[in-house]
Amino acid sequence: MKPHLAITMGDPAGVGPEIIVKACLALKDRLASGDLRLLVIGSNPALAEARRLLGADIAIPEVSETEAWPHLACLQAGPEGEPIRPGVLSSDGGRFAYLAVEKGVKLAQAGRIGGIVTAPLNKEALNKAGYKFAGHTDMLATLTGAKGSVMMLAHGGMRVSHVTTHVALKDVPAKLTPERLRYVLDRTDEALSALDLGRRKIAVAALNPHAGEGGLFGREDDEVSAPTIAKAVADGLDVVGPVPGDTVFVKLRAGQYDAVVAMYHDQGHIPVKFLGFNVNPETGTWDSLSGVNITLGLPIVRTSVDHGTAFDIAGKGIANELSLIEAIEYAEKLAAARGLSADRAA
Repeated sequence: MKPHLAITMGDPAGVGPEIIVKACLALKDRLASGDLRLLVIGSNPALAEARRLLGADIAIPEVSETEAWPHLACLQAGPEGEPIRPGVLSSDGGRFAYLAVEKGVKLAQAGRIGGIVTAPLNKEALNKAGYKFAGHTDMLATLTGAKGSVMMLAHGGMRVSHVTTHVALKDVPAKLTPERLRYVLDRTDEALSALDLGRRKIAVAALNPHAGEGGLFGREDDEVSAPTIAKAVADGLDVVGPVPGDTVFVKLRAGQYDAVVAMYHDQGHIPVKFLGFNVNPETGTWDSLSGVNITLGLPIVRTSVDHGTAFDIAGKGIANELSLIEAIEYAEKLAAARGLSADRAA
């Protein structure tokens, strides 16, 4: 039997409770059979309100940490405070987001669950609650004691790891070091192996336009990326580059590569999100989105939705659950690759 995966609710004032209920409804047959087992961690009242809002005919019983869990259950992350209202930023929302992840990490480290799938949190609410993190990735690195981590976005065949993420663009060149680039390459190669793709060809995106054009537009691609790539190839990795950023993602989409290592946040996020958002041409808005955020380099499995709390639509019953379902599927694959089983998680 498969171990439970924990779904942390994120900020209960966001769309987390709603997309969790919708995902459970979409996956109810797998949950009923035990092919999939989920433990929701967060605010049980917020989850119950989402079920009421959606008229969801699905039981999600409340459980404690110590008892045996049914295939689908919910676990209270911490004590309730002031009522959390959909779409309203509050320190309590940030508190619940942190406590859910903290509890999920402890359960994963204890072998009770196979991995964590995170619904979105709000960084302002998190910091308002006193937790000074830039987001889930920093928080998870601290809670697990990881010395490094890598953000990978995935949407279909688009898999993009990042050398840097939440830093100012002016600070990116200094953070492109041989050590960091090699770390990202190694973690990306490991992730591709875990996904059992058969081939693990990685392209490194250039930092500068036209990969620096022989030094005319910067020396980093020639002096840092190229020798690091050459060393990785000598060590047996299938890596090419630096490939100019204006063509590397087209080639990834064409299947020439299995993943790209991007230099900075927007270089990697824009192509994945451009393809992952389904825009309605009549309204000019998106009616669905897909894509998964995977944290590499942690001692536990962690995947996430690739969108935010969407306070503007929270509590309206219109949030889309596709990204969460994809995140669950990726977590299953990664947990299986680590050899996690229900016996070990018991």
